[in-house]
Amino acid sequence: MNIKSKIRLTIYSLLIMSSFGCQEKRQSLGNSQKPISMNDDTMIQKVLKKQLQEGAGKSIDEAGAELTKIPFEIEELEVSAETAKKILLSNGFKELSDNEFGNKIKNIFGRIVDPNSGNPFLYVNYFDKCDRSFVAYSNNSVDYEGGYIDKQRRLFTDFYYLPEILDYQKEYPTLNNLESSKIIRKSSSQVDVEIPHWKDVANLKEQRKANIQRIIARNMYLFNDNKTYIIWLVTHDKNFIKLLVKNFGYDIEPKFNEMLINEYIQSKDMFKIGELIFAKNCDKELDIRDGMLQSLVTFYQKSSNPHDLFGLMEFSSKLLETDEYNNYSEKEKIKMIAYLADTYDFLFKKNHRHQDGWDPRWNILGAYFEDDSRSKIKWPQLKEEMQKNNYYNLPNLKEVISYAEGFDSVGAPD
Repeated sequence: MNIKSKIRLTIYSLLIMSSFGCQEKRQSLGNSQKPISMNDDTMIQKVLKKQLQEGAGKSIDEAGAELTKIPFEIEELEVSAETAKKILLSNGFKELSDNEFGNKIKNIFGRIVDPNSGNPFLYVNYFDKCDRSFVAYSNNSVDYEGGYIDKQRRLFTDFYYLPEILDYQKEYPTLNNLESSKIIRKSSSQVDVEIPHWKDVANLKEQRKANIQRIIARNMYLFNDNKTYIIWLVTHDKNFIKLLVKNFGYDIEPKFNEMLINEYIQSKDMFKIGELIFAKNCDKELDIRDGMLQSLVTFYQKSSNPHDLFGLMEFSSKLLETDEYNNYSEKEKIKMIAYLADTYDFLFKKNHRHQDGWDPRWNILGAYFEDDSRSKIKWPQLKEEMQKNNYYNLPNLKEVISYAEGFDSVGAPD
């Protein structure tokens, strides 16, 4: 695909240690930039030539020795992003204003886009949402996994080598001869390793098609609110959706929430569903994801199976009776219990007498009122903290606290 419009390419310095063998995993992005005026097609061919000469990515040789990782250059990221933009525009993508794009990025990733800063790209670390370091390596799902917020083009994309998103053999046949010579690199043990050409990558055509579809689906859904891509994303881009929901707290899409909820309630550690509802933000403060909690209620209402909610009660026990979640303060734990009880205990009170599957003896606060001996937080302290905070403005909490105080060794008061 030829790119006809002219772009301004910028170079900024990457603080990279001279020895690739001991490089830091996170690279810092400097502010030094020099605009380059170069014909798009010339720049594409320059980058493509470099990538064909280096061969397809490979990090481990046949003997298990690690190869030196090669960082990509900023020109490669620029050309990759420009190609992604052309793909999007040819598929009906509607470009956003700076303000629209900035608001979207803040709501999705919790990042602030400063159009006046010196860095045209922001790196989103899928492993650590709070890491602001720039990474100049392609994803390998072990050391590096992340994407790039492109402030100039107002889109989001992983880094792709051109052969991964461009039919280079068709578009630039004059460069095909570059793949006729062997490519040799040294492993970490100084052994010669032959690197495969891009043309020899198995299923490259299918991989390219999937990469292109991924660029389209993510950007069309996230920035154009195009719901038609939801099914493709939950079917073909599950790992990204899981990271988006769990790591970044993106809980506004019920279908995404439902996908993760279904996995948790079928797992042996149902209690970990609480980790979808509660997290720490980058300021180390409690983050409560109401959208996920509401999706869980909706999931239960569709199935009429109380088992879907049992993870909430198990998480409450872990929270109060073990050290597993001691990254939360006592006040934060009490607030978390309040949200869980407002949901679980209210549904218990409403349904346990006429719906099979509930344990009629206990709910979250009822069990805690009856026996708080395993927790450092005692019932009077918990109740007082909830009252002092006006029950966190939760609609059912005052009611379920009163209900809990009617429990005895036999079980529920009704």
